[in-house]
Amino acid sequence: MRKGFTRKPKPDEPGPRGKNYITPAGLQRLKEEHRFLLTRERPAVTDVVAWAASNGDRSENADYQYGKRRLRQIDSRIRFLAKRIEAAEVVDPEAPRRGAAAERVFFGATVLYANAAGVERTVSIVGTDEVDLDRNHFSWVSPLGRALMKSAEGDSVVLQAPGGAEELTVLEVRYERIPVEPFREPLGAESTRKLRT
Repeated sequence: MRKGFTRKPKPDEPGPRGKNYITPAGLQRLKEEHRFLLTRERPAVTDVVAWAASNGDRSENADYQYGKRRLRQIDSRIRFLAKRIEAAEVVDPEAPRRGAAAERVFFGATVLYANAAGVERTVSIVGTDEVDLDRNHFSWVSPLGRALMKSAEGDSVVLQAPGGAEELTVLEVRYERIPVEPFREPLGAESTRKLRT
């Protein structure tokens, strides 16, 4: 690709070279997944590939082909996680804040807001690796996160949603622990299957 077609990320843009704001619990989750893939899942899949390779013809060996594909996926995820962990800038939502930093919405805030119909909703502003819509955890770079950013209690903000603009009123801003779902070994993981047999 020609250099003219590449673009440098902005300093606050998420991604491998931009800022990766994350809560301490979110970083712990990434590290646990990285450790699991590196120390348990990859060795288990490598053993399956070695066993399948020992069975002879690899061109029609489904175990071998699937295992090699799975190894590529694991290696790709390990590299991705390593970059995200390296770029992480940990922000503790429970850390004491003073002045405007305690009253306005920044990364790590838990915000209670109401829409024009008066329906109230509480959301937490988290990193891109911690998004969990079931828990109302929204990324700081999402449309909702950007709309709420730097607002204070009593402010009205406009959310630019795919269905059109929506006005929201900020009712409360607080900074507290944001519970992050811990890393759990995925169902069907090769290392789990190996432990059972």
